[in-house]
Amino acid sequence: MKKVYVVTASINELKGLKELLARSKGNVNKIIIIDEGESLLRKRNEKLFKEHEVNFYGPREREEWFKKRFGANYEKYLSIIPERCHAEISFGYLIAYEEGADVIIEIDDDVYPVENNDIILDHLYNLDNTLGMKVNSSNKWYNTLENLFLYFNAQLYPRGYPYGIRRNKVEYTWRMEGGECSLNMGLWIGCLDLDALTLILYSALDGRFYVKNGGLKRRKVIVDKGTYFPVCSMNTSFKREIIPAFYQLYMNFNGVDRYDDIWSGVFLKKIVDHLGDKMCLGAPLVYHDKRPRNVFSDLVKEIRGLELNEILWKLVNKVEIDGKTYLDAYRSLIEKLNRKTHYHNNIINNNYKKIINIQLEKMMLWTEVIDYIL
Repeated sequence: MKKVYVVTASINELKGLKELLARSKGNVNKIIIIDEGESLLRKRNEKLFKEHEVNFYGPREREEWFKKRFGANYEKYLSIIPERCHAEISFGYLIAYEEGADVIIEIDDDVYPVENNDIILDHLYNLDNTLGMKVNSSNKWYNTLENLFLYFNAQLYPRGYPYGIRRNKVEYTWRMEGGECSLNMGLWIGCLDLDALTLILYSALDGRFYVKNGGLKRRKVIVDKGTYFPVCSMNTSFKREIIPAFYQLYMNFNGVDRYDDIWSGVFLKKIVDHLGDKMCLGAPLVYHDKRPRNVFSDLVKEIRGLELNEILWKLVNKVEIDGKTYLDAYRSLIEKLNRKTHYHNNIINNNYKKIINIQLEKMMLWTEVIDYIL
């Protein structure tokens, strides 16, 4: 039986996760909650999950974890975990990796069950089942919203889908082809995962945009080699083997946030393709009940990364990487991107170089932490 960990990062009471797990017949060995150490909130969440094994990791626990393993050098390695942003979830991956979890399921704190679907079993099915439909895109990107029956009179694109390719007609080539996957991204009904510019366009000034949604077209879509897609981590599962190459990038830095899962997903897809593995999306569906928030605040967090989002995936797509393991391939990608960034002054301005350089620095430190665990 697989050892399954559920990981979430939250500053809220986890009622949605409680409902999701209550409806599942799948076995969960442990729940890892990355929080900010607020004692009253922890007590409420402890009560919610009293029937599960749960570990909480706030700033104090995370610091102690790094101190215990790296001694006087701990601050250097602790710095890979940003403060007070979603990318803190990376620490949960380290715990799962160190404790030998076979499968990690990441769930955000604002998703809820859809009817009687079983989120744990559905994720495990898509990871392991050999049935599926494979898609290849003429513009190298697959719009994940294509796999939902959306009742809307305009084309929508998920957060992270490059703007520069949206105006061009895209053709998808489909074929029946399955296989096990290293990562599966579940989709959602309710609030779609859209960027701030799109939300402003449709006057969703509280950050929420509900579109009538008929659910999945296909249970399992495998994204072909050379085709990317925006990886949204709100409802995602993956196998332990990818963790060395799945650091959630360092956000809340230099005015940039909300690209941690998007850019780490691009990096991972490059490595998965190189190693001959697969990534897929589809089931399970969840209901995304996004909390109201000022969309202009999200726009400020996204705008400085918006142009870089148009550039970075092209650099990743062009590099040739080496390595026979996820760790070695990740290090190869870091090295090749460092060279690309250094020599492409005409493409990348100094401000973007700072952003990329801090990511590459933290990514390399991540691999050193993985080395310690290994």
